[in-house]
Amino acid sequence: MEHCWMVEPLDRLLSAGDVPDRTLAVVDGTQPAPVMDLFEEAFGSLEVDLTTRDIDADVEEAVVLVEDDDVVATSSIDSLRDTVLLVNSDLYTTGLSGIEQRDAPEILTELDGAVYTLRGFPASTKEKLLLIVMSRYIEHRALEAGGGRLDVAFQKLSRIEDEYGTERIYRRLADSPVEVHAYGLPDSYPIDIDGLWTHTGDTEAYRRSWFVVFSPPGDRVDPAALFALETGQNVWRSMWTYEPDRIDVIRQYIDRNF
Repeated sequence: MEHCWMVEPLDRLLSAGDVPDRTLAVVDGTQPAPVMDLFEEAFGSLEVDLTTRDIDADVEEAVVLVEDDDVVATSSIDSLRDTVLLVNSDLYTTGLSGIEQRDAPEILTELDGAVYTLRGFPASTKEKLLLIVMSRYIEHRALEAGGGRLDVAFQKLSRIEDEYGTERIYRRLADSPVEVHAYGLPDSYPIDIDGLWTHTGDTEAYRRSWFVVFSPPGDRVDPAALFALETGQNVWRSMWTYEPDRIDVIRQYIDRNF
């Protein structure tokens, strides 16, 4: 049964859209079995085909994203190891990794527009990490743009100051020209970060929403948004997008529920 706070436009957003046929292909099929197992664990839930393939790529040991037989993104195996395969979420919550030291893999950032169900611990140690990486990617985009507005739902506001890496990122964002709004349960209030706008509540929307929505200044930078709803214990129905119309729907949801 749908909850009343899940407004109809959002329900339409988190449903299958017009997404091309996608395949993630490992160019170098000689990778050790543990690496391949981790790759399948992290990306196997994305409802894209996983395969090995002989494809011309700029990097010999790489994974490519193929859409309708065209290669649209390439990430080296080394970059995937550093950002997803051989790390856990602590890398992103205890330091600045993901916003300065590590770029999000291109094969991940280009998997936009589709709806994925991703699990956190203990069901999976990798799936939810993809959402964390994408969150850092959008935060980084806002920081580099040097303006605009960033809206972020944390479920619990205490996460901002309890997670060292998250706190440092949001202190930097709040100290920048970006207008930053944080939403969450008031379990740690007020947050001691000048320039950070905080919004609190205890509704289902506050408890179960995870979003990072960046609206840039002008049109020189594209907007970006991640949105996820917790549908079970640490299970997330999610998507990320760069389409202004879809991001407008997410903003309607925020305006109505927060």
